[in-house]
Amino acid sequence: MKKRYHQFNSKRKIKKLTGIELQLCSELAEKVKYGGNPEHKMNPGDFGLIPPSGPRPGKSLCDSVKVFSKKTALKYLQAGLRKGLVSERCNGDWPKNIWAVTDNGIALEAQLENPETGTYHGYPMPESDPLATEIAKLWKP
Repeated sequence: MKKRYHQFNSKRKIKKLTGIELQLCSELAEKVKYGGNPEHKMNPGDFGLIPPSGPRPGKSLCDSVKVFSKKTALKYLQAGLRKGLVSERCNGDWPKNIWAVTDNGIALEAQLENPETGTYHGYPMPESDPLATEIAKLWKP
């Protein structure tokens, strides 16, 4: 049987922010929304997803890092913005990706779902993703 190796999106790059850009990220943190994606949930919790949950093989699950509520997911999303862990690529004011790290040290990645509303969905990054290691290092004070 042929072994499959996961390839990660090479377009994902962390933006080096200026002071003004970091201020903009803090302002966006007050407006950002978390929508969620049923493919990354075993249990729907209070995410209000349609379908309620539908984990797909190969998708990382939020349940595995104990993110069971929309409030918790939003907290991590806002923290990532405030720390300036955003991608170089944007759609309007919104970065395509925002990264954060859980209290247990697991790197999370969020993808922009809707640039009109600033809504994202997120998931834990696989340990094999080289960017996850970089995010964890940058997260530390």
